[in-house]
Amino acid sequence: MFVLELTYTAPLEAVDAALEAHVAWLDEQYEKGVFLASGRKSPRDGGVILAVAEDRARIEEIVAGDPFVVAGVCAYRVTEFIATKTAPELARHRQTLG
Repeated sequence: MFVLELTYTAPLEAVDAALEAHVAWLDEQYEKGVFLASGRKSPRDGGVILAVAEDRARIEEIVAGDPFVVAGVCAYRVTEFIATKTAPELARHRQTLG
């Protein structure tokens, strides 16, 4: 599982200009089952996404396609972790230490 932390690198006006395309991209990743949760940070200086994928390379590929990245308005920090405990709704994403 992955925690994707976005940090805005441009003024909010530039972020907002790419927001519609970013939300469409988010929707596409939810439809594919990659994203589990997402939202803005408070204060609004970026966002956080909880994601699943077969490996980090796939996540890096997905992140590179974010319209925020393409527009140059954010930077990503990707943290991989082993989700050994989850809420019942996320049970299918539980992992074992290997």
